[in-house]
Amino acid sequence: MKDGVIIVTGASRGIGAAIAECLAEAGNYVGCISRSGATPDRPTASDAARSRWISAAANVTDPAAVRRAFDQVAAGRRIVGLVNCAGLHTEGRSAEITIEQWNDLLATNATSVVIASQAAYPSLSQGGGLIVNIGSFFDKLGVKRNLAYCASKAAVGAITRVLAVEWASQGIQVLNVAPGYIVTDLNRSVMAGPLAAYLEKRIPAGKPGSAEEVGRLVAGLYATQLQFLTGETLYIDGAQGIAH
Repeated sequence: MKDGVIIVTGASRGIGAAIAECLAEAGNYVGCISRSGATPDRPTASDAARSRWISAAANVTDPAAVRRAFDQVAAGRRIVGLVNCAGLHTEGRSAEITIEQWNDLLATNATSVVIASQAAYPSLSQGGGLIVNIGSFFDKLGVKRNLAYCASKAAVGAITRVLAVEWASQGIQVLNVAPGYIVTDLNRSVMAGPLAAYLEKRIPAGKPGSAEEVGRLVAGLYATQLQFLTGETLYIDGAQGIAH
């Protein structure tokens, strides 16, 4: 893995930035793709990790832009991994969501996974590799005001399974990491405020997870290289999704 590059979409902030940091700290070159093209917002990253980041801008719903960005961050290295983390969350009453809103969210959260995976495929098929999609435990829940989001994350799980089956013979693994409530720089004030008491009661672990935990899980999947593990959804939600 360390001779090639692992591409992370949505890498500028939140969970994507934490994943980019953990992968780079493990010695991997990381192609950091975001709409802005900014480097990951991770003050804790070491200078060594920062030297392994290569950033580029792209709208992940635009196939041509994604291919250009992938070529830019690969910089002559083989793409050996892809983390599809770019995503959007909006909510609203199911009876009132517009088709435009539905299409925008599905394109950002699900169609982009297909676009990026297709862009990485020519390189991955030349020597194998690992695709990690970042889903959500909402993929199996009925959450009020989250019709499009729940549907998009269920789609990510389905995409994972199909690609895993179709590409396994070429040495390509595909996994879906599905977080529950995770504290990031984007939601820290909300998690510590109105949601705190609710989450303490609802999450068996007693508190939300951290972006760093998701990052370490993803980096661990690349480090262990368990070829026989593919097509599965790995939930990291403090057991909330299975609690009765």
